[in-house]
Amino acid sequence: MRRRDILSALAGAAVSWPMVAGAQQVPPVLGHLASSSPDNPSGLFPAILGALKQAGFEVGRSIRLEARYADFDLERLPTLAAELVSLPCSVIIASGGPRPALTLQSLTSTIPIVFTPLSDSVRSGLVASLNRPGANITGVAAMTIELDPKRIELLHALTTAPGPLGVMYNPTRPDSTSQLDSIQIAAKAVGREVVLTQASTPQGIDTAFAQFKERSIAGLLVSADPFFSSRRSQIVALAAQGGWPAMYQWREFVDIGGYASFGANLTEQYRQAGFFVARILRGEKPADLPVQQPTKFEFVVNLRTARALGRTVPLPLLARADDIVE
Repeated sequence: MRRRDILSALAGAAVSWPMVAGAQQVPPVLGHLASSSPDNPSGLFPAILGALKQAGFEVGRSIRLEARYADFDLERLPTLAAELVSLPCSVIIASGGPRPALTLQSLTSTIPIVFTPLSDSVRSGLVASLNRPGANITGVAAMTIELDPKRIELLHALTTAPGPLGVMYNPTRPDSTSQLDSIQIAAKAVGREVVLTQASTPQGIDTAFAQFKERSIAGLLVSADPFFSSRRSQIVALAAQGGWPAMYQWREFVDIGGYASFGANLTEQYRQAGFFVARILRGEKPADLPVQQPTKFEFVVNLRTARALGRTVPLPLLARADDIVE
């Protein structure tokens, strides 16, 4: 090779290498829009990061995380979502119910969005169908409010004392009306009266439990809602003070002293959302990734809590339990 050709080749390498290196040094941005607060994002977001790391994407190295939390002030979601869209992000995770995902959907039709477990993504308009989401959104189905009627049935069987069943719900939830309808139908089917109380703030939870005490409820259903999940320590403590058997949507309540729960494995669902993000970062399109539905549901009972409340769990229900905390 002539000297001129060698110098030309070296010059070309000198020019092109920094461009390649520079491109490699700019990691994709992973956005996270949550309805929860920064100090309590859900307790499950690490499951997403663990799945990403397993798939070869590590926050702080190969991807950069930009998180925005609404602190349960849902009016802030449009502003926070606009910040993430303007960065721009390569993928945005929406967590804490349908509102974060719906807000992002209204702002971008191009940035991929992955929602963490939520109910009825088709009826809410997030996806066209579970098998073919279409557009730029996919995620994980939670089967949360859909299982509230089953939780009423289990609570009825767990509660041997007469009296109404208390139901706490969040009125700010977009689908709270249909949620309450299905709960009341289920309660009527088992012949139980229900006492409905609403709460959307920590103070509201205290007020709801005071109302339960006044009405002398026999048992309690904490209906499915992300806000209640974020306040599980407060709720479990108040249920124990009242001496009531309480039914929850996730086993995370039972693990800290809750009476019983029935729902999908939430940690595994968050992991699935993380793997979706990894697949999108590798080039797959949300429209081609069917919404993942839970295939296993766990009925978990805390015998230690039952004993502390002086209650006996019927043997047929213990036999049906997938896990027993002792």
